[in-house]
Amino acid sequence: MTQPEYYDITIIGGGPVGMFAATYARMRLAKTQIIESLDQLGGQVATLFPAKKIYDIPGYPAITGEELISNLKQQLETFAPDIFLGETVQSFVKTSAGFKITTSKRITYSKTIIIATGAGAFEPRKLTLENATSFEGRNLHYFIKDPSIFQGQDIAIAGGGDSAIDWALELVPSVRSLHLIHRRDKFRALEANLEALKQTKTNFQTPYLIADLSQVDNKLKMQLKSKTAPQKEIYVDHLLVNYGFTSDPKLINSWDLALHQREIQVNDQHETSLAQVYAIGDIAYHPGKINLIATGFGEAPSAVNNALLAIYPEKRQPAHSTQLIKKFKAESDKP
Repeated sequence: MTQPEYYDITIIGGGPVGMFAATYARMRLAKTQIIESLDQLGGQVATLFPAKKIYDIPGYPAITGEELISNLKQQLETFAPDIFLGETVQSFVKTSAGFKITTSKRITYSKTIIIATGAGAFEPRKLTLENATSFEGRNLHYFIKDPSIFQGQDIAIAGGGDSAIDWALELVPSVRSLHLIHRRDKFRALEANLEALKQTKTNFQTPYLIADLSQVDNKLKMQLKSKTAPQKEIYVDHLLVNYGFTSDPKLINSWDLALHQREIQVNDQHETSLAQVYAIGDIAYHPGKINLIATGFGEAPSAVNNALLAIYPEKRQPAHSTQLIKKFKAESDKP
């Protein structure tokens, strides 16, 4: 019977962190594959906020989600891991040489696994108003691909986290008016960004919730209610709701790994409760961790190096990236 061919590393998830992990794994000359359930690379960044500026990527004062994913793709193409899109990992089981991985399309084998699924399958938290769905796709939005549609318009943004504040900062210079609606006077967003927004023409509507939506003369009429302030009405052209996202944990729960709430618990080698299975990025938990893309980028090389040390303990540990590139090119130039 023919022995199955094993990858050195299988990365589950093709978001920014998974993409960089694959790039670094190929720098180390590891036979690597990415398995991504969506039909494109980039994860939430590509799907939900491609036009939004990101401010916490080292080396970039500001970069849009689309630009970041484009740069990561260009970097990935240089090192050419195998990439499988539109494919979901359903299960993996231990074998004598690693793992047998069953996906929605095939069976594949890998010596180690790195889970980089971010928050997993995600959906925006929507307005709970009965008629809200009738406005979706017209003047009610949960994410933005083209900010230019709001230029010169009256806009409302609902939410109190980083995404709401970031979008407000992005849109306020080009819109006619902007209302920020939040149920509390305090915000969860980064303090510096909130202070910057307070210096703009933004109308802070706090502490208010959206009680009703209706259409009046091509405008969206919004009834705002509060426990401590009088009710009010505002009229806008578009409403952007940033209440965060929900994810379905069923698939990750079925992998039988130790969890901390909805995240996978890892040790200081980024290894899960199952030997030679690692987790990085937003899906991974260890005490004191902050979920940022930059954090995941830092975790990726550590997980890759620990995975390779586990399967090739005799190999010399990595040098600086310039030396890794020389080794990669020398290996690639071999006939």
